[in-house]
Amino acid sequence: MELKTLNDLLVHQLKDLYGAEQQLLKAMPKMQAKITAKELQEAFTKHMEETQNQVKRLERVFQSLGIKPEAEKCKAMEGLLKEAEEFLTYDADKAVMDAGIIASAQRVEHYEIAGYGTACTYAKFLGHTEALNLLQETLSEEKKTDEKLSYIAETSINIKAENHK
Repeated sequence: MELKTLNDLLVHQLKDLYGAEQQLLKAMPKMQAKITAKELQEAFTKHMEETQNQVKRLERVFQSLGIKPEAEKCKAMEGLLKEAEEFLTYDADKAVMDAGIIASAQRVEHYEIAGYGTACTYAKFLGHTEALNLLQETLSEEKKTDEKLSYIAETSINIKAENHK
């Protein structure tokens, strides 16, 4: 791939994010199937819906830039999800499994936050206002999801996992 301009790099980032979101949508049901805590189940359901909307939003970003939506296989997301799927095979207490799923999900969220943050920076610098607004909306959702997962872990799941000594 030839990248000559910052705009080329932005498009590359967007294709990576588009692929990452699609990979995540395929993996989330496997993770959700192992969750036992109701609050975590609800958070995953909400985030799956958000992720579907984020894919559509990325398509609008591509459209705003006048390019066809195209996904690149995101190797980083592939690795994060492979690790998460491996964790799901462990023989773990239910609360410990939920805590581990949160850890895996937060790794994914942090990767997405980094990717969307970078794309926002490029879009802002290049004056792509519509794309920037759409990307910032997704970045905000990713940050809120990370905060929600931390809250669930700290106020419930980690306590249950620790009490099963």
